[in-house]
Amino acid sequence: MSPTPRQAQGVAAQYSAPQGQPPQNQAPPGGVMAPPRRPGGRPPEEAPQEQRGRTPERLKQRSPHGAHAAPGPVREVLEPGQTPWSTEPESSFSTWARRFFRGLVVVVLLLAAISGIRSWIAPNKTPETVVSGQSSFPSAEASAVATRYAVSYLTWDESNPDARPAQIGLDLASGLDSRAGWNGRGKQTADVAYPGEVKADSNGITAVVDVRVRVYTFTKAGKSWAAGPITWERISVPVARTASRVVVSGPPTFVPDLRAALPSNMPDAGTPDDELTTATEKDAEAFFSAYAESDNKVSAVTAPGSTIRSLNGAVKFGELKDWQVYTGNDDERRATAAVTWNGAGDTTLDQTYTLTLRRTVATDGAQRWQVAAVG
Repeated sequence: MSPTPRQAQGVAAQYSAPQGQPPQNQAPPGGVMAPPRRPGGRPPEEAPQEQRGRTPERLKQRSPHGAHAAPGPVREVLEPGQTPWSTEPESSFSTWARRFFRGLVVVVLLLAAISGIRSWIAPNKTPETVVSGQSSFPSAEASAVATRYAVSYLTWDESNPDARPAQIGLDLASGLDSRAGWNGRGKQTADVAYPGEVKADSNGITAVVDVRVRVYTFTKAGKSWAAGPITWERISVPVARTASRVVVSGPPTFVPDLRAALPSNMPDAGTPDDELTTATEKDAEAFFSAYAESDNKVSAVTAPGSTIRSLNGAVKFGELKDWQVYTGNDDERRATAAVTWNGAGDTTLDQTYTLTLRRTVATDGAQRWQVAAVG
């Protein structure tokens, strides 16, 4: 009878065991062999005693650079009570930056706290926007409407009585009488009108426009009309703003055109410079003579770099009635001139000009004053 594999392993273990040691897996009496144990195996009850008696070993960490990488430096053994780190001095910039940002945060928080408390005590009130009637009223449109209406209002002809109401109806508010107070008699023509001040009420709806109108009058001579004097009339036209446009809200009223004196605070012309006035008088006469004729002639007597347009022969130079230069700096002066212009026939017209003189220096060093601007 041949042995089983397990019995064969037990026999082999008896002959391979060292001399003087009994075989570990020797079969007990009775012919039954126990299974073999793993080499190095220990009884379970003996393992804890060996673990308690093992000396601590240092953990080995595999290097990320491979098995053949050079080992790192060996750390020094720390003394008892020594901290496992070292301190490094902080730079001055880092210290300053840290303190700056810390202080900034504190300031922001303080400002937020102060503003919040102030808003609790005295909350801000949104100011109400005050819009005056003058600023909100459409003054340009009101001037245009009042100007056209003034011409229609001061124009009538009894031979064509329907023409005036039709023209007035262009600007008069609907529902109002388009005859506008005319009795249907006489003849008069208005052709030129100039709007003036627009006085808007505080309600922003109504206003009054000042208009000046040139009027041609006529007088009846038999069955024809003779031209009368040409006059200027001044009227005050009431207007109102609607949702769509500005309209005339009623008949206008006549306003007298009175002469007014100059204000007492008129700017002073300055201190006269009699010496320079006498020295430049001939140059002023030459300038106005050229100023009346052509651009080419006037450009020859003006200061370099200045452009002055001439009157291009509309009048002729008569005389320089008055010339005055005033004190100032060494390079530029102000002057006034009273000039007589000769018109068609025996007509003359006196006008007063304000000029700017500029000192020029020639290549040879000679100095002279020339007109740089008129007005």
